[in-house]
Amino acid sequence: MMKQQTPAAGTGPRMWDEERYHSVTYDLKHTYNDRVWKLPVHAGMTCPNRDGSAGYGGCTFCSEGGSGDFALSPRMPVMEQLDAQKELLKKAGPDSLYIAYFQAFTNTYAPAEYLRSLFTPVIEPPDICILSVATRPDALPDDVIEVLASLNQIKPVWVELGLQTIHEDTAKWFRRGYALPCFETAVQKLRRAGLHVIVHTILGFPQENPEQVLDTIRYLNRQDIQGIKLQLLHILKNTELAVQYRENPFPLLTRDAYIDLVIRCLEVLSPETAVHRVTGDAPRSLLIEPQWSLDKHGILNELNHRMRVQDTWQGKRYENQED
Repeated sequence: MMKQQTPAAGTGPRMWDEERYHSVTYDLKHTYNDRVWKLPVHAGMTCPNRDGSAGYGGCTFCSEGGSGDFALSPRMPVMEQLDAQKELLKKAGPDSLYIAYFQAFTNTYAPAEYLRSLFTPVIEPPDICILSVATRPDALPDDVIEVLASLNQIKPVWVELGLQTIHEDTAKWFRRGYALPCFETAVQKLRRAGLHVIVHTILGFPQENPEQVLDTIRYLNRQDIQGIKLQLLHILKNTELAVQYRENPFPLLTRDAYIDLVIRCLEVLSPETAVHRVTGDAPRSLLIEPQWSLDKHGILNELNHRMRVQDTWQGKRYENQED
């Protein structure tokens, strides 16, 4: 991935193709000279936070699809899923490049040799340029990291870790199932193995104020990560969070408040960190709240507009942080 140089204090914004933040789209375009499309894949795995290893029931916001609600059926072989996803992206064109994204549940929660046999055929086709694997920090034993590192010698491998927050009271509330030191150890091991680390965060937990959210971003600036996803807290049907919300409604971020909070996060975020998401997708059929989040393009347009009007950019307030 191309890296940006951190601007000197007092300088103006750097434009990432005229965007005000360092999007992963920019990196991919300048690495592969074209747009790269992501293909979600469901490998049919479960999660240590569901089968009793770390807990039962999973995180309270996690849907029955394990965050893989846009993937196809896990009963379909993985290579067939990829072909079907490509067919859905006919607009991408015959010479397009793709990221194979193992999204649903915990995609390293299996024996190392099984994972090797699962991922190797996926990474070999010439139109697959990156393998992206979503997982948990507590599901990365050394032999699994060795498998990912060996695949990384063939094509780039991204490992996506669901952190969501650094605040332990919040983590207990949504039942994350591991403590912060587990995350730190996983990042260190992945980076020693040469793997690219992307971290998922969630904005909008009812017990967190904006400063607490920014504390999570500042913490991540001190970790050796290469990418971040900023995700709105969604309340989805058939989740424990939906039951909690129905029985005891709690305040949710408004559209304006969310956009403002994303801007504040980007301002303190290191300009070196690629932004993979500034809002989230949820299937219309599953989403309970916030309904305004369905207007993804409108949110992105408003975010970029406000950043231009406010003359702000990713990393504007990063230089003043303490180590």
